[in-house]
Amino acid sequence: MQVTTIGLDLAKHVFQVHGVDAADAVVLRRRVRRSEMVRFFGRLECCLIGLEACATAHHWARTLRALGHEVRLLPPHYVKAYVKRNKNDVADAEAICEAVTRPSMRFVPVKSVEQQGTLALHRGRELLIRQRTMLINALRGHMAEFGIIAAKGPSNAGALVALLADPADDRLPTSALAALRAIAAQLAMAEEQIAALHGEIVAWHRRSEASRRLAGVPGIGPVIASAIVATVADPSAFTSGRHFAAWLGLVPKQNATGGRQSLGRISKRGDSYLRRLLITGAQSVLRWAKKGKSSPWLIALLARRPRSVVAVALANKMARIVWAMLRRGEDYRNEAIASAA
Repeated sequence: MQVTTIGLDLAKHVFQVHGVDAADAVVLRRRVRRSEMVRFFGRLECCLIGLEACATAHHWARTLRALGHEVRLLPPHYVKAYVKRNKNDVADAEAICEAVTRPSMRFVPVKSVEQQGTLALHRGRELLIRQRTMLINALRGHMAEFGIIAAKGPSNAGALVALLADPADDRLPTSALAALRAIAAQLAMAEEQIAALHGEIVAWHRRSEASRRLAGVPGIGPVIASAIVATVADPSAFTSGRHFAAWLGLVPKQNATGGRQSLGRISKRGDSYLRRLLITGAQSVLRWAKKGKSSPWLIALLARRPRSVVAVALANKMARIVWAMLRRGEDYRNEAIASAA
C-alpha cells in the first residue's frame, strides 16, 4: 500500500482518513481515534496530507509535519464544492483528498505556537469586553427602572457603581441592591482582567519587530498591529495588497452576469476581527482629519462621500499598506514626506 495523498477530516474524538495512491486509486479508508493519530501517521511513509482549516487544524498540521509529512490547510468553503451527494465524515475526507491536489487551490499558512498564543490573548480580551458590555447594560437597565440614569459608555458606569456604595441614597430597595452589587463586582473583575490581557498584548507587541513597524501607520496601535502579525503567518500567500484587502472583506461585493457588473456593499469575508479593528482605526484617523495636516486624498474623499464609506475606504488602504510593509520588511513612509522628497 503506497499512499501518496491523504484527506483527513478532523473531529473531537474520531477522525476519518481517506488515502489514494499515485494513480488516484483509493487504498486507505478508515477511522482513527485521537489517541491513535501520532502512532498511525508515524507508521506511514511521508505523503501529502490535506486538512480543513478549522478548530485544532494548526495543532495537527504542526504535529504531522514533525513526523515528516507535507501538510496543507484548505479553507472549508473551498472544499464544499468537492463533496458528493450527502455530507458525512467519509464524503468530507474524500473531498479534502481531491481538493488538496487541485493546482488552482489556495491554502492557509500554518500558524506557529507563538502566533496562536497571541491570538488567544486577543480572543480572551474580546470575550471579556463583550461581557463587560453586557454587565454595564444590565446595570444601566436595572437602575433606570428606579429613575437612576447615566450616560452611555464604560467610562460612565463608575457613577452608577458609586451610587450602590452610597448609604445616603435610598432610591434603590434592599432587594435590588444585592443583585446590582453582584453585577458591579463582576464588572470590576472584568475591568481588571481586560487590563491584564491588554498589558500582555502590549508586552508581546514590544518584543515583535514586525508589530512595532506596523504601529507606525496612522490608526494602528499595539492591539491592531499585534493582531495582524499573529494572524498573517505568511504575507507572501497574497499576491498583492489588493488581494489582502479582499481577503479581509474590505472590497465591494460583486454581482456580475451577462456582461453587467454591479458592486454592492463590502463582502465582509475573511477575518471579521481584523476587519473591525482596521475600520475602528480608520475612524480614529478621520476624527482628527484636518486640511493641511491630513492626506489630500482623504480630505477630498471626505468632501464627497459619507463618513462611514470613507472609513471603510481608508481601512482598505491601511490593509494594503500593512501588506506591503510585511512583505518587504519596510517601515512606514508618510505620504507628505514622500511627496516632498
